[in-house]
Amino acid sequence: MKKTPTTPTARPAAAIGDSANASPRAAIHPSTLAIDIGGTGLKASVLDSAGQMISERVTVPTPYPCPPATMVRTLVKLVKPLPAFDRVAVGFPGQIRHHKVMTAPHFGTEIWSGFNLSQALAEKLGKPVRLLNDADIQGLGAIHGHGLELVVTLGTGVGTALFRNGDLMPHLELAHHPIRKNKTYNQYLGKAAFDEVGKEKWNRRVRRMIDLLENLINPDTMYIGGGNASKIVGQLPPHIHITSNVQGILGGFRLWEPRLVEPQSNGQ
Repeated sequence: MKKTPTTPTARPAAAIGDSANASPRAAIHPSTLAIDIGGTGLKASVLDSAGQMISERVTVPTPYPCPPATMVRTLVKLVKPLPAFDRVAVGFPGQIRHHKVMTAPHFGTEIWSGFNLSQALAEKLGKPVRLLNDADIQGLGAIHGHGLELVVTLGTGVGTALFRNGDLMPHLELAHHPIRKNKTYNQYLGKAAFDEVGKEKWNRRVRRMIDLLENLINPDTMYIGGGNASKIVGQLPPHIHITSNVQGILGGFRLWEPRLVEPQSNGQ
């Protein structure tokens, strides 16, 4: 199966928000700590002012149980070995609204709903933080900004993100929508499903998902990423591309483009 290049051309941010306390150097050449929160692992790296990684990713298994305090404490410890940074971008596997976590299916929505993760991390790290759904950030790293682009992530669960000419569309948690026989995308295609049914049957399910999303959304381009994307076998249509899981880190740079999301917590 042919794979597309995994490192997109970085797009410079037009301006830097949330940086009232930033140095003149940081305002012109900011470095970004990018954190990718997954149901299986937590990953982080630092990106330079062009959006390129200047350090190897650090990673640890996601702790369970994982209430907010445990998550914040684990992330602060995770990023300690990394180089200095001026701002932070965080991808979280759930619905994000008004800077807060609305849903957290992997960690327990009842204990996470309403938690301001961006503010909590800003207070601990002393830097401005922006927070977005993890599939949306994966998409920011993968898309090319032309037409209707759909991003699907296959990992512990399933994530989706939709873009039109580079603009992020409102986030839909399709992972919780039934796809077949009352099973949600998460139950049908997540890691547990892969372990249960095996690679061959799981791949047939992936093809069924692709057909469904093609009919539902009719994207010009589809990108499939996440930790299990590498397990897809066979030829895909030319407008469907497998993309590297590292885009969940690289997309953190574009999260700081002012047109994408409003400024969030500034650590004051």
